[in-house]
Amino acid sequence: MTDCCIIGGGIIGLSIARELAGRGLSVRVLTRDAGRDTASWAAAGIFPPAPDGPDATANERFTAFSDRLHRIWAEELRAETGIDNELEACGGLYVAADPAGLTRLADAAARWAAQGVRFDRLDAPAIASHEPALRPAVDRGGILGGLLLPDELRIRPPRHLAALERSCRRRGVEITPAEVRDIDVRGDRVERLVVGGTAAESVQAGHYCLAAGAWSGRLAAALGLHVETRPIRGQIALVRLSRPVLGRVVNHGFEYLVPRRDGRLLVGSTLEDAGFAPVTTPEVIARLLAFAHGLLGPLPDAVLEQSWAGLRPGSADGLPLIGPAPACRNAWVAAGHFRAGLHQSTGTAVVIADLLTGRTPACDPSPFAPDRPPRPDAVEGLGAFLARAASPT
Repeated sequence: MTDCCIIGGGIIGLSIARELAGRGLSVRVLTRDAGRDTASWAAAGIFPPAPDGPDATANERFTAFSDRLHRIWAEELRAETGIDNELEACGGLYVAADPAGLTRLADAAARWAAQGVRFDRLDAPAIASHEPALRPAVDRGGILGGLLLPDELRIRPPRHLAALERSCRRRGVEITPAEVRDIDVRGDRVERLVVGGTAAESVQAGHYCLAAGAWSGRLAAALGLHVETRPIRGQIALVRLSRPVLGRVVNHGFEYLVPRRDGRLLVGSTLEDAGFAPVTTPEVIARLLAFAHGLLGPLPDAVLEQSWAGLRPGSADGLPLIGPAPACRNAWVAAGHFRAGLHQSTGTAVVIADLLTGRTPACDPSPFAPDRPPRPDAVEGLGAFLARAASPT
């Protein structure tokens, strides 16, 4: 019998599978989606600096822990698979277009300073000096100032996922296309998974881990858990240019430009409560392209190469759900990471593997317990966050 069956073949599921297999366990992954259809394949791959000081929140400390692991995993994956996921500290510019935006950046700077995050304050001419491609926006008053975070990282999600999958297979992980229809719980244990379409079949393992992203909520109910992992759609446009125009990530509120080494430019993104519909819409893609032209000016050789959408698994209080399912001695949950799934995937994998194998977790998972009570300030949960996120910077 397989030691562990993981429900979900996205970034979280594959990362857990790789870590467990590296510890000598036999692992099977059941994935309902092809790699391209997962939320992390569709992600931009921006890793903001993660504070790890005494005043950092539990989520920030967990992100910092994951951040350190990413640097180790990037080297290991390149050595194991020959695939470079392009993790690098390119730096990030955070720009403001109006006085209100400058105020928000000043507030952010105060928090970062207290947490020990490195940054430089830049006026508009300094921003144009650092990134000449932004001069059109500076000259017309579209950028008033900003902050430079030299430690911001970028990663190329499709290549990272490809490296993870290859590493998993080399470590003996069985990856099976299958949709889990039900989790059969008997007493205090998961007995089996029911998978397939009209001709259902059973899958059995010693342990089970639910890591199905935005689809985790329905299955979690069988484990005695109420898990809100509402799908939040994000749309991205990929623009091909004849040459690289930016050296750093440029962040403007919840929109961003992410340059790739090959000259391509990612333009994103959106936060849409649109149900299970990972599709792009013409008006949003047009708005994203207008945003890029607003910062960079005319790009006569730019070609819209493709666009896509991903469904981020949001949670009610914005924190991931990581840990045991209390009603089942052999079931674990790793879901609800929202926009941080790619960044926190390594830490999630190590913590779940520690818990499953009986080790003391390398990072305290108690703030992320799947059965934690709702926070008083999270009554409106995701809806309140999306309302705030909709306001422009």
